[in-house]
Amino acid sequence: MRDVSALTIARGRHDHLCNVILGLAGQTRPPRELVIGVMQPDPYADLPETPFPVRQIIVQRDDGELPLAAARNAVANAAKAEVLAFVDVDCIPHPDLIRDVAAACGPGQGLVMGEVAYLPAGATETGLDFTRFDQIGVRHSDRQAPPPEGLRPCPDYRCFWSLNFAMHRDDWARTGGFDEGYYGYGGEDTDFGRVLDARGIDIWWMKGAKVYHQYHDHCMPPIHHVASVLRNADHFASRWGHRTMGHWLHGFHLMGLIDNAPEGLTILRDPDEADFALCRQTGDMPYANTRRVIDHLERAVGTEADRRASAERSAAAFTAIAAE
Repeated sequence: MRDVSALTIARGRHDHLCNVILGLAGQTRPPRELVIGVMQPDPYADLPETPFPVRQIIVQRDDGELPLAAARNAVANAAKAEVLAFVDVDCIPHPDLIRDVAAACGPGQGLVMGEVAYLPAGATETGLDFTRFDQIGVRHSDRQAPPPEGLRPCPDYRCFWSLNFAMHRDDWARTGGFDEGYYGYGGEDTDFGRVLDARGIDIWWMKGAKVYHQYHDHCMPPIHHVASVLRNADHFASRWGHRTMGHWLHGFHLMGLIDNAPEGLTILRDPDEADFALCRQTGDMPYANTRRVIDHLERAVGTEADRRASAERSAAAFTAIAAE
């Protein structure tokens, strides 16, 4: 069976990273290694013991922005194994993840996306209990369910998500890696999916290769990253002729944070506490959801429009009565 390099990238999130490592240390088939792309000045200390080597590579930008694309390229290019398994730092791998991707990812197979279950707050406080995780973890409502077994083609490159994916290193070489013109938050995943599509590299949903997403405070749409989302949306347009992250841009526009005009994106104001209260993931939510926020905002816009229309009808009626 093919050997596998486990890859992750991280800034902060020490406890999350420790859980990732514990999950990898408990694999039914251990990885050849773990390579961590460290997006901070110093490497991590006090990490769990593992039966495989752990290497840390520092990847930083002088401006302090997150170098997500560059960090993923760095760990992939440093990896030694035949199969590259990318797992985000907030995702705990199921004990069979490495075994599953080793079996699935042969040369020419393309990119395989494993399952993701979202855990509620406090799920890991008593350690890694995968039976319990399966009971309480939920699938994101905006993501497709896995196939009943094996692999199912994913025909829409926009569905690619770097949270949990794997591919043979030969296919990785064909992609050229993530475009490092993206930095900060947003856009690099969709761009990578577009590259796969343009180069005829298949994308697959997979039954298995599961991870469990650890709860952490988050906002959707990501109003804490407005500037980088706008910059990266324009970078995508410079490469492909149209913007990406349209649902986030729509949400920002509805909140009055940006002017989302065809001729250019403009920041109008910084988000305030009311915006964060609307978009923030709370402890009773296993994940943040942009659709929930947009639905709320569109209902509010519709209600306000109805009020205006009613007021205009009343004013017109009063004018007509007064004229009689």
